[in-house]
Amino acid sequence: MELGLAGKVAVVTGGSSGIGLAVARGLAAEGAHLVLAARGAARLEQEARAVAETHGVRVVPVVCDVATPGGTAALTSVAEEGFGGADILVNNAGAGSNETIVEAPDEKWQAYWDLHVMAAVRLARGLVPGMRRRGGGVILHNASICAVQPLWYEPIYNVTKAALMMFSKVLATEVVGDGIRVNCVNPGLVLTPDWVKTAKELSGDDWRSHLDDVAREHAPIRRFAAPEEVASFIVFLCSDRASYSVGSAYFVDGGMLRTV
Repeated sequence: MELGLAGKVAVVTGGSSGIGLAVARGLAAEGAHLVLAARGAARLEQEARAVAETHGVRVVPVVCDVATPGGTAALTSVAEEGFGGADILVNNAGAGSNETIVEAPDEKWQAYWDLHVMAAVRLARGLVPGMRRRGGGVILHNASICAVQPLWYEPIYNVTKAALMMFSKVLATEVVGDGIRVNCVNPGLVLTPDWVKTAKELSGDDWRSHLDDVAREHAPIRRFAAPEEVASFIVFLCSDRASYSVGSAYFVDGGMLRTV
């Protein structure tokens, strides 16, 4: 299926591992150039080189923290100066916290608000003008099933991802007249490095069995998704094949959502 992404410019945050890296690879496989952002320089630069060499596209790594105004400004500047703007923005950077709502201090709430919500706000503010000049664009927010069905872990994550989902909906109504489509993807259990790290901390060498137990208990499909299974859906939504999709939230969750 031709997706019409060849030559497009995509900004992907949290792009050095997990879903973000899988999205970067998927977009590059379709011929899109990339501005790839993450905080860890060594891993980011290594993956950026690999994607560029494999797919023959331009990949510009930007080491930055998108939870800060300086980080989003730097990312926007690279896209504008290097490519004249972006056609696609995938807001993927995120993290979790297992502190309870009562225990978590203001600083923790602010940190996750900045990462999950304000990063998306600032990047939209920075990149939407360029999308308008280019005749349109696509913005995808990687939220979570937790945005509508809070899970047993990471309560601050649940709350801030719900806010990101609402921001996605509101932004969609604001920019659709400029030819910019905004949608949200809500994954369920995905086998990211963070999940593996947590499982190893809890179960040591038996970490695979721990993750199997989690999947059997919480996912009707009874397994974790590979990052590529979520990324392929995001890449499709970034394409002209999804041209009538605006302001929607899609669940890629193996049946975890318990409502229609």
